[in-house]
Amino acid sequence: MTNLSETLINNLVTAIVLLDEELAIHYANPSAEQLFSQSARRLNKLKITDLIQHTSLDLSLLSQPLTSGQSITDSDVTLVIDQRPVMVEITVSPVSWNKTIMLLVELRQIGKQRRLSQEISQHAQQMAAKVLVRNLAHEIKNPLGGLRGAAQLLEKMLPEASLKEYTQIIVEQADRLRNLVDRLLGPQRLGQKKENNIHVVLEKARQIVELTYDGRIQFIRDYDPSLPDFLMDAEQIEQAFLNVISNAAQVLQDQEERVITLRTRTEYQTNIHGHQYRLSAKVEITDNGPGIPKEIQDTLFYPMVSAREGGTGLGLSISQNLIDQHKGKIEVISWPGQTTFTLYLPIK
Repeated sequence: MTNLSETLINNLVTAIVLLDEELAIHYANPSAEQLFSQSARRLNKLKITDLIQHTSLDLSLLSQPLTSGQSITDSDVTLVIDQRPVMVEITVSPVSWNKTIMLLVELRQIGKQRRLSQEISQHAQQMAAKVLVRNLAHEIKNPLGGLRGAAQLLEKMLPEASLKEYTQIIVEQADRLRNLVDRLLGPQRLGQKKENNIHVVLEKARQIVELTYDGRIQFIRDYDPSLPDFLMDAEQIEQAFLNVISNAAQVLQDQEERVITLRTRTEYQTNIHGHQYRLSAKVEITDNGPGIPKEIQDTLFYPMVSAREGGTGLGLSISQNLIDQHKGKIEVISWPGQTTFTLYLPIK
């Protein structure tokens, strides 16, 4: 029976680790070795907290079953292990081993189907929010024209020139609101598609940001030369890249080391909003900034949502709209010290 138990545990797809009260590892099955990219011998006596760079779970909760005697479970935890984000379902249970109460930790990686379900749900919510904002923007834009026209007529009828200062304020603020509404509405139509090289487009966006910040930001480029040219509206894709890179640059202004990494890869069999594409271009834009607050990560692409003080929250919304028009998608993963926006563009 001992051999059978060991065989079963060794063949589980769930990662199993046994921890002491200091959260040091005393046993790890092969799935745990794969998850942490280290052998069981190297994992022995290492603290699990030293292996995880970041997590959405408060790791101090792991020792709670030792005192309560009850198991704890969290079905949606993001772990960053060796700079790799992993979504897992975690269960921690107290067990008796060698006359000592230990912690049995089960880490089951969440399957692609669940990720796909979450992606489709979030995409549907984002589309609904965009429709609502656009309808509201149209309703605001119509009376703005009347308000501006009435202020101009009133200005002509005023007996004193000093009073025109107030009508000018009305006109200026109406114009400001109209510009904001135009940005909310964003580009609605895809321009003419032509074959272009994604690296040429990405380089144009990089050069603009580099010139804007006068070389104060270090760019690391890691491009895949095997990516073929494909049909795109180069101007719109450049704008999408520019918005994301500019956001990253602005976030880095308050720190000494400012690094943005641009990486491209060829991605095979990519699922984008429920559709399977044989070949896609994958573009990663990574910064070493403070990270995006957890509470806005799920709504980051909604209009008027921004992680920056004074930000309008329109840049990422517009970028997503432009990428959507190319049948692509944008994903983001963030923790303190690293934020990565990944843009997928299908190649037909």
